Amino acid sequence: MPDKFSWIKDELDLLQQQGLRTTIRTIGSACGPWMVVDGKKVLNFCTNNYLGLANHPRLKQAARAAIEEWGVGPAAVRSIAGTLELHRRLEERLARFKGVEDALYVQSGFCANQAAIPPMVGKGDVIFTDRLNHASIIDGCRLSSAKVAVYEHCDLADCERVIRENRGEYRRALLITDGVFSMDGDIAPLDRLCDICERHDIITMVDDAHGEGVLGEGGRGIVDHFNLSGRFDLEIGTLSKAFGVMGGVIAGRKVVIDWIRQKARPFLFSSAVTAADTAACLAAVDLLEESTELVRKLWENTRYFKEGMQGAGFDIGASVTPITPVMLGDASLAQQFSKSLFDSEPGIFAMPIGFPTVPQGKARIRVMISAAHSRQDLDTGLEVFARVGKEFGVI
Repeated sequence: MPDKFSWIKDELDLLQQQGLRTTIRTIGSACGPWMVVDGKKVLNFCTNNYLGLANHPRLKQAARAAIEEWGVGPAAVRSIAGTLELHRRLEERLARFKGVEDALYVQSGFCANQAAIPPMVGKGDVIFTDRLNHASIIDGCRLSSAKVAVYEHCDLADCERVIRENRGEYRRALLITDGVFSMDGDIAPLDRLCDICERHDIITMVDDAHGEGVLGEGGRGIVDHFNLSGRFDLEIGTLSKAFGVMGGVIAGRKVVIDWIRQKARPFLFSSAVTAADTAACLAAVDLLEESTELVRKLWENTRYFKEGMQGAGFDIGASVTPITPVMLGDASLAQQFSKSLFDSEPGIFAMPIGFPTVPQGKARIRVMISAAHSRQDLDTGLEVFARVGKEFGVI
């Protein structure tokens, strides 16, 4: 009898030959500047722990206290019996932190885009979206049944062209962009996009997953960075990166957030985030509101590392944020480079990124800088990168 899944093995073999098969490493310690990965202690240049909060003692204590008071799970969706006082408290705090009227806390940043997009547009409407927007935006657009019109990456003239070609044919229009683009580390020209949308009466939405805790005053995000508070309609965020925990947030005008509460399927049909995660997120907001020190240290580390990499001769693309892509081009080279970094002494944990996450021929090692890195950590990373780069003839 033929094997009905033989095609999967063939496809996996092809991915292996192309250098595109993902190797999933196993983490054996808490997230920090140094971690145990596949049984080896390595310098962590891989996680999204921008401010070093993922293992912060105040967040851990908040989570422990919440478990004692609230238990380990809400056992219900938010709309039936799962909305805890903690959830509402966090939503109020996040709204104040972002300078908006209201916020909705959902299970993840990915869920936040799937929750927010379909209630805002549907069949008969149009979405204008940046070509390099995150997969969660792409999936949210598909779920909405609206027409999707793609403009070239951060290209304002092309954005205007696509709007003119489509705007009059549709009932409502929504423009969506990442704030910080997670693979390249560049940022959207949000102020100019906002101007365009105001001229054409288009709803505006930004996914600020890599901007919160990084850009703006005290890490308030890209809308604050461009001084657009009160002008921008919807901000999507995540609590799993700079905030160090888990969950997503949809922030904006109260009438819009109320509408999304009524219609968002991830909110209505998937269990609420745990009390422990929610309390830890509240503790993270406390820390960011108390001091800008961690954000300052993040940017200090970013500047130091990037200057070192450029000085060594690496191509780090067009990044203007802590995301530092080490551009290699070939996917097989990126995989071999990552393995050599890991196998070095000391080892560096920095994963290769290839197609389809980035375009063909644009493979890279993506380095994620954290406020938790010491100057010695950064010097160690620069030394190992230079050593491996010379071995492969990259520099």
